[in-house]
Amino acid sequence: MKSFIIILLNFVTYSLVFSQGSLPPGTYTSTNKKAIKYFEESKKMFQIRKDTEAEKLIKKAIEEDPQFIEANSAYADFLMGNNRVKEAIPFYEKAIQINPKIFIDNNFYLGGAYLHEALYEKAIPCFEIILKTERINPNLKDDASRFLKNAKFGAFAIKNPSPFKPVNVGEGINTREYEYFPALTADGNTFLFTRNIREGEGVDAPRQEDFYVSKKVNNVWQTANPITSVNTIGNEGAPSLSADGEIMFFASCMEMTGDYGSSDRKGYGSCDIFYAQKINDKWTKPRNAGSTINSKNWETQPSFSSDGKTLYFVRGIVARDGIKNPDIYSSTIGDDGKFTEPIKLSDNINTPQGEESVFIHPDNQTLYFSSEGHPGMGGLDIFMSKKQADGSWGKATNLGYPINTFNDENSLLVDANGKLAYFASEREGGFGGLDIYQFELPDAYRPEKITYVKGHTFNAKTKDNLEAIIDLVDLETQQSVTSAYSNSAGEFLVTLTSNHNYLVNVSKPGFLFYSDNFSLKDKVADYSKPYKLEIPLQPIDTGFTIELKNVFFDVNKWDLKPESKAELEKVIAFLKLNPNLKIEFGGHTDNSGDKVFNKTLSTNRAKAVFDYVTSKGGIVATRIAFKGYGDTKPKAPNDTPENKAKNRRTELKVLGK
Repeated sequence: MKSFIIILLNFVTYSLVFSQGSLPPGTYTSTNKKAIKYFEESKKMFQIRKDTEAEKLIKKAIEEDPQFIEANSAYADFLMGNNRVKEAIPFYEKAIQINPKIFIDNNFYLGGAYLHEALYEKAIPCFEIILKTERINPNLKDDASRFLKNAKFGAFAIKNPSPFKPVNVGEGINTREYEYFPALTADGNTFLFTRNIREGEGVDAPRQEDFYVSKKVNNVWQTANPITSVNTIGNEGAPSLSADGEIMFFASCMEMTGDYGSSDRKGYGSCDIFYAQKINDKWTKPRNAGSTINSKNWETQPSFSSDGKTLYFVRGIVARDGIKNPDIYSSTIGDDGKFTEPIKLSDNINTPQGEESVFIHPDNQTLYFSSEGHPGMGGLDIFMSKKQADGSWGKATNLGYPINTFNDENSLLVDANGKLAYFASEREGGFGGLDIYQFELPDAYRPEKITYVKGHTFNAKTKDNLEAIIDLVDLETQQSVTSAYSNSAGEFLVTLTSNHNYLVNVSKPGFLFYSDNFSLKDKVADYSKPYKLEIPLQPIDTGFTIELKNVFFDVNKWDLKPESKAELEKVIAFLKLNPNLKIEFGGHTDNSGDKVFNKTLSTNRAKAVFDYVTSKGGIVATRIAFKGYGDTKPKAPNDTPENKAKNRRTELKVLGK
């Protein structure tokens, strides 16, 4: 709400103290000489910035003549300028009641004061009067139009409240200090947040922001501990965790010394975005996200998508009087592993006013953010937007009252299952300062249903854990939906939208790539029982074979189905990474039908794969052979439909390396 008051003060600069409104110069609406004398003396005190004396004198002027319009208006402006908004209301009301035409702008200021105090119904006619007035400041008229939308929205929202029962997350996270900007891993078991603490004793001791992390045990958040490898004597804030909790993006702000609280954390502007990685359960030394993301301006509040491809953040212009026009940007990670030039999100998200506190849900389709430019309750409200079929962001939806109020609301986090939301609030019953609360998110504002997949990659021969690259593709769209890296323990975690079929490809230098598919159709997300993948990787060696489980044909046909493309592109990439490798594509059938036909069918299917791979260029055809085996090499007895399906397959065999 602070920024809302600043907007009002762009107009309310006590100009009415020196103005005669629509009266002739040198005249007032009062004829009381004492009242005029006090008023004139009040102006002089204000000019030399003696506000206490100025207030005493203007109050005397009103006592002498309660009908003195200029005095009532000026005193209301004075109170508004000192953020005493509630006190200003009766003086604006009085001035308008005496004569509504002399200071027509009073309707704008009174409407703004009503809006600030959540008196939405009263604010509506005030702004409507401004919009009907012909000769008036056009900037004031523009703001009146925007504030009128807020007043109408607020009046409606209060009459139609959303379910909202916030619960303090507990003493493991909250203290008498300030806790805010929550972050959560996809499995919901690790909670990261910012804590504002005093460095020393006494109320004058300087404050700084550090990161703390808490683990959930038996559904209770344990006592949070500082992340010592990341925290400095400077400020760290607004953390964002990757889905698996292995990468953290955050903002760090430069002090007057020109660094970020430590001699080795340099930046490009007032606040920059940094990142750190967790290796062997310890965070690495943070690194600047680079000049593509960071600039001479203000970059903060990052949110990293669960597919590991897109970083959302807030960028504002650094000015002498603060940060101007903060907007939400996004940057994707290209094939070269570098961030692309950030783009500002569309006007369905960004407005001429400020946006902040962006959060991309793990479904990668629902964006939550705070804005003071879209119709809301006043100040910063929390909104959501859904990604459309063409990749654009839909219109912003206000989360409604009382999730939003006439105060500023921000730093919303929604957990992976979309049911619980977290936010920071300073309210009665807390531990002190800002505390983090949770509440059940109303159905209308929930993201898409997702689940998460936990996997383990290991050496098929030695059973040792392996670090590897995992790519998951939507079988229907053939689009890569997420990429991941298994850690030194061979573990990885990704979030996926439910009710889809996926193929998984896993690769590592020196090993045959892994191919499989699985279905999340009709699977209800259960975060205590994630979908699990055990992935053995076979070392590259002559004679070894892998099945291409995502190469598909129609019954008794050898034309490749479109959903085979993603798999075969991985085969091509694998062959390019291993230029000396010689392979054979083998086709296999079950024992149903004519053996001669089965041999021809399997040969033609193997050739179809050969033709696709060699047609793309870059692969010498002499490196590849193809052969049809018919039903001569079954994987399982041909005694059940399930076993017959196993025998109908395409394989890649290593002939030489």
